Amino acid sequence: MNNSIITVENLVKRYKELIALDHFNIDIKEGEIFGLLGPNGSGKTTLMNCILSLLEYDKGTVKVFGQEMKPNSYDLKRNIGVVMQNVAVFDELTVYENIDYFCGLYIKDKAKRKQYVEDAINFVDLDNFRTFYPKKLSGGLLRRLNIACGIAHKPKLIFLDEPTVAVDPQSRNNILEGIVKLNDAGATIIYTSHYMEEVEQICTRISIMDKGKSIAIGTKEELKKMIKNNETISIEILNLDDKTHNDIKSLPHIYKTDYDGKILKLYYSEGKHNLIRVLDYLKNKEIAFGRVYSELPTLNDVFLEITGKELRD
Repeated sequence: MNNSIITVENLVKRYKELIALDHFNIDIKEGEIFGLLGPNGSGKTTLMNCILSLLEYDKGTVKVFGQEMKPNSYDLKRNIGVVMQNVAVFDELTVYENIDYFCGLYIKDKAKRKQYVEDAINFVDLDNFRTFYPKKLSGGLLRRLNIACGIAHKPKLIFLDEPTVAVDPQSRNNILEGIVKLNDAGATIIYTSHYMEEVEQICTRISIMDKGKSIAIGTKEELKKMIKNNETISIEILNLDDKTHNDIKSLPHIYKTDYDGKILKLYYSEGKHNLIRVLDYLKNKEIAFGRVYSELPTLNDVFLEITGKELRD
């Protein structure tokens, strides 16, 4: 059975000489929290706008819920929630009135709408702020109001475009926990971000985007298997002589080392007992060392190796 929620084939979007989306393909399944990860300008927001038919594109097809998406596909859009990066609420309406207004665009039954608004207020934990106007809310509370307005009508598909930008850590955690709850309740989530750790924390599958293309796609485990680095071990060690350094380099599975006079970094391509092996070597040679720690590869390592640059450039 085909349970694709979104199917994008050969999508091209140009802005004069700039190619924002370059023959982009993606297939998103029902029930996923699908992460779109990439630097600013990689095409994430353009892709979302094209999928939602808010932006005309030059070539390709977009299907949502198995049907072609068009600007007037209101039957499809009724089941979609959108939370864009720029907060979009009415300054002259209170928290409650804002949520009620956006919910009312989709839910006409007054009793049902009232219940949905209450559910949304409770979901983003804004009960104590229901009579506040947006200008009285902190950045984190304003983001949560923005999310409530986008999801109050209980959509089956939700787009979240960098919803945690410029919020405090507590609000960020609340937002991320809320996204997982929405998914647990049955919503498929499309989540764009340039924060690696967020995508790694909540997304079931991830597309790394760069220059309008999907350059890698898979679960975080699958993406990490695409790169050479399997483990990085850092050791505080002073006055490491060249001979000892070369001996350590020759230990199994090490493909690269870095030493700055204080910290020795060992990069491994594979192996399960690398830390034990290097510690045994140091103890047997009676080499003094300080703090030792091992790090497994992150999505940032994946991005660096695949694109050759930092994500936040």
